[in-house]
Amino acid sequence: MSKSPFQLQEFLDESTLAVNQALDRFLPPARTAPRTIHESMRYSLFAGGKRMRPALCLAAAAACGGDAETAMPLACAVECIHTYSLIHDDLPAMDDDDYRRGKLTNHKVYGEGIAVLAGDALLTQAFEIAAKCQSQPRYSRAQVILEIARASGSLQLIAGQVADLEAEGKKVTEKQLRYIHERKTSALLCCAVRLGGMSANCTSRQLGALTDFGYHVGLAFQVIDDILDVTQTSEKLGKTAGKDTKALKATYPSILGLEKSRGIAERLTTKAFDALKVFKGRALALEGLAQFLLKRDR
Repeated sequence: MSKSPFQLQEFLDESTLAVNQALDRFLPPARTAPRTIHESMRYSLFAGGKRMRPALCLAAAAACGGDAETAMPLACAVECIHTYSLIHDDLPAMDDDDYRRGKLTNHKVYGEGIAVLAGDALLTQAFEIAAKCQSQPRYSRAQVILEIARASGSLQLIAGQVADLEAEGKKVTEKQLRYIHERKTSALLCCAVRLGGMSANCTSRQLGALTDFGYHVGLAFQVIDDILDVTQTSEKLGKTAGKDTKALKATYPSILGLEKSRGIAERLTTKAFDALKVFKGRALALEGLAQFLLKRDR
């Protein structure tokens, strides 16, 4: 009997539903005092994102023989960190954006002060959720927490945001731009797949492959995002198109042009898929997600 092909949309629908239900359980109810902050946290967390980072975490766990239930706290923790970073990224002091995922950004609805605090609360919530994970023979709970802290700290995610801010309006080299993208985007995507593997007690070889995959997917995703900012409409993107150009932000197209940027995206994409060969056909969900992320119109 032939094996049925992997259904990406079915996997995404099921993982999104499961992640949304888990996040709803993990977060304080919206009516919990102080009500404003909990409503604000939930407004951005349930604003209709694709839940790609949690999906990658769950897919990595599956590739290593793990299960969604064990990986779920880590998947949800990563999504809380991602959402916090978006809330802060959209603030007037940062990217100053009015729309995110086709909806008004958090500070446009709740004000800047509450938006800052909602981001802070989601970052803190992430560690509370992650602390509920199971220790594995190869990976203790402390190692998992350290993994998340490093990816979201001043050497990775925050470093990327700082470098991005400081680069505005300045001439930036390709090396400097890669530094920004490696930390601002790739670090958390890479963390998501590593956490999925760790939740499944993966081998060091599997963790190395997941790291390689996550790094190249994250970097390629951001290069493609830069390209789409130039080539697509705001309606299709769900956020303001052309904003990077107007803000004089360093992007791959602005430094290297569209064609060279597309070439870089293709090479990074190839490396991401090559990293999954270690799993010998057991990483179908990761392959499908990579296709979804990296084969967008560009």
